[in-house]
Amino acid sequence: MARIIVDGIEVDVPPEYTLLQACEEAGKEIPRFCYHERLSVAGNCRMCLVEVKGGPPKPTASCAMSVRDLRPGPNGEPPVVLTNSPMVKKAREGVMEFLLINHPLDCPICDQGGECDLQDQAMAFGLDRSRYHESKRAVENKYIGALVKTEMTRCIHCTRCVRFTAEVCGTSDMGAIGRGEDMEITTYLEKAMTSELQGNVTDLCPVGALLPKPQNFRARPWEYNKTPGVDVMDALGSAIRIDTRGREVMRILPRLNEAVNEEWISDKSRQIVDGLKTQRLDRPYVRENGKLRPASWTQAFTAIAAKVKAAAPEKIGFIGGDLSSVEDLFAAKALAESLGVKNIDGRQDGVKLDPARGRASYLFNATIEGVDRADALLIVGSNPRWEAPVLNARIRRRWRHGDFPIGVIGENLDLTYSYTHLGSGPDALAKVAQGEGFGEILAKAERPLILVGQGALAREDGAAILALAAKLGGPKGDWTGLSILHTAAARVGALDIGFVPGEGGLDAAAMAKAGALDVAFLVGADEINVELGAFVVYVGSHGDRGAHRADVILPGAAYTEKTGTYVNTEGRVQISDRAAFPPGDAREDWAIFRALSATLGKALPFDSLTQLRAKIYEAYPWLARVDAIATSDPISLASLPSGTLGHGALVSPISDFFLTNPIARASRVMGECSALAHGRVTAQAAE
Repeated sequence: MARIIVDGIEVDVPPEYTLLQACEEAGKEIPRFCYHERLSVAGNCRMCLVEVKGGPPKPTASCAMSVRDLRPGPNGEPPVVLTNSPMVKKAREGVMEFLLINHPLDCPICDQGGECDLQDQAMAFGLDRSRYHESKRAVENKYIGALVKTEMTRCIHCTRCVRFTAEVCGTSDMGAIGRGEDMEITTYLEKAMTSELQGNVTDLCPVGALLPKPQNFRARPWEYNKTPGVDVMDALGSAIRIDTRGREVMRILPRLNEAVNEEWISDKSRQIVDGLKTQRLDRPYVRENGKLRPASWTQAFTAIAAKVKAAAPEKIGFIGGDLSSVEDLFAAKALAESLGVKNIDGRQDGVKLDPARGRASYLFNATIEGVDRADALLIVGSNPRWEAPVLNARIRRRWRHGDFPIGVIGENLDLTYSYTHLGSGPDALAKVAQGEGFGEILAKAERPLILVGQGALAREDGAAILALAAKLGGPKGDWTGLSILHTAAARVGALDIGFVPGEGGLDAAAMAKAGALDVAFLVGADEINVELGAFVVYVGSHGDRGAHRADVILPGAAYTEKTGTYVNTEGRVQISDRAAFPPGDAREDWAIFRALSATLGKALPFDSLTQLRAKIYEAYPWLARVDAIATSDPISLASLPSGTLGHGALVSPISDFFLTNPIARASRVMGECSALAHGRVTAQAAE
């Protein structure tokens, strides 16, 4: 540690700290535009100037000088840094004057107004007048995609967006052209950005140059009610903030969570907003004469009760969806058990995971933060760039730090980092497990990470692939490398509460076959097609595939409209708060099952969310430990049943990143992004 004196306050900081970081450790606010904690240092805005005693007789850019570069005093005293001296004050005022020379000062019509760094710092560190009266420069707006709107006349060339796309995204979508007054930040030939994380540049931009296009001119920041939530667009469980105005969700932003998503979210998580109010189910429906007609809750429940009472328990089934909360699935399971039903399954994609094999067999055991400590990575049957873009960015960061060999078994894709493609099928995994080629690297690694995707586990030989992967990623001291990357936000929670077939029960694939069931309950399950023959009851929020097949529709709440528990891919328990209310007669899914159970004469033993959670915590105590990962027993990995490996390439289950769930498919913005990504739309520069 190095000692430094900041405005008379002594602090001990690591020598590699920048002066800016050291000053903040001392509790001093340092203005900045180009500096960002997660990006490389550019040192081009000059707003973070400080005075260093004994140094050059001029202000120093605190973001570009390290503490180790300072000289002690003549008698060995710690270096002295001043953040509020007359020199610093005058220098910052001058820098602010320069930054505002060409800035249009159109705050009243700028969407950034109210949460703009330039506004805040001009008030705190700038002057109340300017000495420049020349004409301001103007820059033509550029098309850079469907998600980010440009007002480049406002740009102050901090280059945060350029560094983000190059370093975090790995796509180098943005760059600078021209020099001096003609310098412009843009994409190459006005091409749309290609990263799944591109929307984060609107958070990074300290002015109103880059703005979220779908939210253009819709509301002011002070009009929003801000609610903490959990993202369900993938299984990572990113921390989000849901901003609402009245009953409407207006935008979704990331929240800081170092253990999961740091401060990034994917574009799907951010711009799913319009899908939350499109194609919504706001009243019950009953199918009569082949057509769905609106009905009351009583009529819908009566129709269901007649079918359930006429069916044997072994001819009734419950299939859980990918966006359901733990409370929803627990209530559905409780209803099934009260009816004597053993046909329940939350694995609608047929993935070969079973809680009976131990929690370590279906978790990302290395943890998301553990990616930073891993020293080798094997990706099996997964495309993390589409399945979990924020996790992929963390893998890329670890790769950039060096000494991190990566092997991939499956599709040969652009993951934004270099890797060795070992093969497409499970035979390549068998060779690695035998210690050949990349297997030698994994054997020598102290902390090997084996990332297994659903593209490997949803096959007929998924259990055999899991056993081989467990052999490679078994316990090494305090490190367990086997890490399952789920694609469904509800999957780990479903496995945790045992939402799988009971003894002799049918799994999801078997339940979907014609004649297997007389009554099928789809709990937000839209990714499975129940064949003809069953009476289908759909409980969900959107008129998607499940609702199209249903005989009775019970309108549920979307994830922003209910308080729910979600368990992410590493087993971290998180709670999302309700930000808005469901439309019309829609209700939370667990409440629907509670009301239905009374009609069926099997009333469930809870009447409120508090009582429901008490039942959950009594049965599964680890779910009460919010924001914590319950310890699992990795020893059980050695006893996973092996089997015969099949043939054929391991393919990720996600073929279109933007259209993976009912909310996304209802979103016009996601549809436009999908069309751009697959070349179905050629955007013109004038658009």
